Amino acid sequence: MTVKTNVILNHNEINHKIRRIAFQIYESNVNEKEVVLAGIDKNGYVFAKKLKTVLQKISDITPVLCKVSIDKKHPWQEVKTSIKEEEYKNKSIVLVDDVLNSGTTLIYGVKHFLNVPLKQFKTAVLVNRNHKKYPVKADFKGISLSTSLHEHIDVVLEGKVFSAVLE
Repeated sequence: MTVKTNVILNHNEINHKIRRIAFQIYESNVNEKEVVLAGIDKNGYVFAKKLKTVLQKISDITPVLCKVSIDKKHPWQEVKTSIKEEEYKNKSIVLVDDVLNSGTTLIYGVKHFLNVPLKQFKTAVLVNRNHKKYPVKADFKGISLSTSLHEHIDVVLEGKVFSAVLE
């Protein structure tokens, strides 16, 4: 059996989405001196690093990178971050992931950051699949795509050619 693959976003389209989302983050944080880009480990963190690079070019906001480690099979277990609570307390945070599927990973990521007071909390994803089990939304999204639950989206953000593929 062959698996059909469809390219949802090619390299140039992904770069365009990253730039557009960076501008949206800047617009919603225009009065901030810094914003925490909390990328969910693996692709969400890679996506956050790319947003940081663009934000540094287009604004005077200091983007602070934070790696968020969540066990995707057991998201209710302890969530770990690469920066301490004091470093994001009373700050503006954008939780970043590559794909919003059921919302499970994002909701547990959001829950972790709500242990301290924050100025503002937003979410950013490259692909929103619209299969939500939880009341979490993507404030900034590259593309919304209705897919079946049996389909999978593979996002490649490292190397020379980026892609988002529906399998």
